[in-house]
Amino acid sequence: MSTKLREEALRYHAEGRPGKIEVVPSKPYSSQHDLSLAYSPGVAEPCLEIEKDEQKAYEYTSKGNLVAVISNGTAVLGLGDIGAVAGKPVMEGKGLLFKIFAGIDVFDIEINEKDPEKFIQVVKAISPTFGGINLEDIKAPECFEIEERLKAELDIPIMHDDQHGTAIISAAGLLNALELTGKKIEEVKIVVNGAGAAANSCTKLYIALGAKLENIVMLDSKGVISKYRNDLNERKRPFATDRNISTLEEALVGADVFLGLSVADVLTVEMVQSMNENPIVFALANPNPEISYELAISSRKDIIFATGRSDHPNQINNVLGFPYIFRGALDVRATCINEEMKIAAVRAIADLAKKAVPDVVNAAYNLKRLSFGRDYIIPKPLDNRLLTAVAPAVAKAAIASGVARKTITDWDEYNEILLERMGLDNKMLRRFYEMAKQNPKRVVFSESNHLNMLKAVETCVSEGICYPILLGNEEKIANIAAENQINLEGVEIVNLRHDREESRRLRYAKLLSDKRCREGYTFHEAAEQMFNRDSFGMMMVESGDADALITGVFGKYLDTINLAKDIIGIRKGLNHIAAMHIVNSKKGVLFLADTLFNRHPSADALIDIARLANSTVKLFAHDPVIAMLSYSNFGDDKVGSPASVHKVVETLHRDYPDMVVDGEMQVNVALNKEFRDEKFPFTKLRGKSVNTLVFPNLSSANTAYKLLLETGVGDIIGPIQMGLNKPVHILDVGMSVRDIVNMTVIAVIDAIVEENISVNRLKRVE
Repeated sequence: MSTKLREEALRYHAEGRPGKIEVVPSKPYSSQHDLSLAYSPGVAEPCLEIEKDEQKAYEYTSKGNLVAVISNGTAVLGLGDIGAVAGKPVMEGKGLLFKIFAGIDVFDIEINEKDPEKFIQVVKAISPTFGGINLEDIKAPECFEIEERLKAELDIPIMHDDQHGTAIISAAGLLNALELTGKKIEEVKIVVNGAGAAANSCTKLYIALGAKLENIVMLDSKGVISKYRNDLNERKRPFATDRNISTLEEALVGADVFLGLSVADVLTVEMVQSMNENPIVFALANPNPEISYELAISSRKDIIFATGRSDHPNQINNVLGFPYIFRGALDVRATCINEEMKIAAVRAIADLAKKAVPDVVNAAYNLKRLSFGRDYIIPKPLDNRLLTAVAPAVAKAAIASGVARKTITDWDEYNEILLERMGLDNKMLRRFYEMAKQNPKRVVFSESNHLNMLKAVETCVSEGICYPILLGNEEKIANIAAENQINLEGVEIVNLRHDREESRRLRYAKLLSDKRCREGYTFHEAAEQMFNRDSFGMMMVESGDADALITGVFGKYLDTINLAKDIIGIRKGLNHIAAMHIVNSKKGVLFLADTLFNRHPSADALIDIARLANSTVKLFAHDPVIAMLSYSNFGDDKVGSPASVHKVVETLHRDYPDMVVDGEMQVNVALNKEFRDEKFPFTKLRGKSVNTLVFPNLSSANTAYKLLLETGVGDIIGPIQMGLNKPVHILDVGMSVRDIVNMTVIAVIDAIVEENISVNRLKRVE
């Protein structure tokens, strides 16, 4: 690890509140009455109910959403036996993944005990606290005994993820790779290099899926595990082959599948070339695989190759499985995680890779048009559809196999509960941050004299989000940076009033005057306008010298947006632009429009706003369910704003029948699904949770999001510009540094999507 990365990692874990997870109250606690319910005397009532029926703990405590991540630190990542306390950052990290991917709370527990029997007794003693237990980083062979005993002696889900996580994810990839090559799992010859916990579990799961034991060769550090060896323990003996071979090189001749769970660089090009046609090679040693990606791909054209690394296609990553497997198991109060549940997870993950990939996932991985094939046999970790694909599959398998203590009958409702449980929170932003880091763009910051803007630029550079371009006076910017200890090293600064920028000013002026010459706009006027930083910055974007613009913390938005309309222009097929704010509330993710631009929107403007909101919500990987708001419901009021919105909805239903939209309706009716469906059963939104609110005017929309912002109801992202030809994002006055950084990320995503659209348009022309 580089010195810089080491320092960043240590700072990340230490700054602010040390560590990565915390416990927060989930019930009101502000009044004495609240406290009397939370503790004495009110707490006695749930205690007595649980005393009569222990299953009531799932109703009255956090047990049903609480997993213990337990380790003794004897096999931590690639670090080995570093001890229980030293392994704690890893266990906290596992807890973070549980929370952000599946909404599961975690206590990480590090047990300073290597004796399996004593370790088992400790875990059994604390198990009543938890709805499930994730065993982590425990060395073999002790891990086998510990897991088997705990599964047999406890009635909650237990899983040693080091064993079963890799098995489940690799099995999903294997099924898809076999489908692509036209091979059958019961016929293929499999070589497993490694005989530890993960290799043992992978092999058993492959056999459960149909692989034949006689077609499998497993190797340990001494060579092929064969019946001719007399040094095999009880864990290895079941996999002993009767073939008279001893080396990896011999085992791979004519093999169809290689699974590596060993060490780096043990697989050679010659070995890969000796395999059967269309070889499947899963080189999963970390951090470096058994053969490098470059060597493997160059060895033969018909290979399907996977590693555990994120910088190559087909990453076999346990995070695709364990959060969602526990989510499904917890939600039906399963007594265990059995083979049926694991196989259900395998098939759900495999099936998801064959479905159309949302644009937001494509964008996260450098605009690759991901589709099922040799470079995409397994879903990407940032695909938020995993939650609703894997968790229900696991829950259904638990119910069908008889280990569930709670039955789910309405699976559509369960999917909605899963999505509402996760909300937007940091998950969507985290996904967007990763997208931006994968494909950073050139972002112009026109208001570079603003302190928060410069701090935001520093953060953007340190996080690798974009390549910033500051417009302004170099000396003034340097002084502000020095006074506030802001590091702008390497950041491009463009002083548009400098003589060396004259040729660019004139070039931009020519482009702009040519574009607007039929509107009475002269070259002289355009040349003067290029001394305005917003105008200059927009022309950088318009001409392709930059990819996006961030502005707005100083100026009036109306002036800036009029400039943007003139320079950037409105998208074809639209007559209006709009802005959206995204609210992450306890009721889930809400998209609010138009919150910035259209003061008293006409019917045509409201139609455009609804269309823009519909496409933008899809960009954020959500299915838009749109409520057109007013102060009355479905024709109650025949005049004014309600009547106008009523006609807009009629037009939307007629001209855009695929759009899920209805109204006019009051906001409480929109958000209270049960009340709405009972009172207005005819609505096209019946049975659906509204996530997109289109307001009848700017006053109501602006008031709504600012009220939510100031009352702390939820995190808010925005304003997100919708409708301009290119990414120009106008901020709210007074935005914090983190708000500006978040909006910069949105601008980069906007630029990525715009680039993708342009590439596809060019391909169609060609």
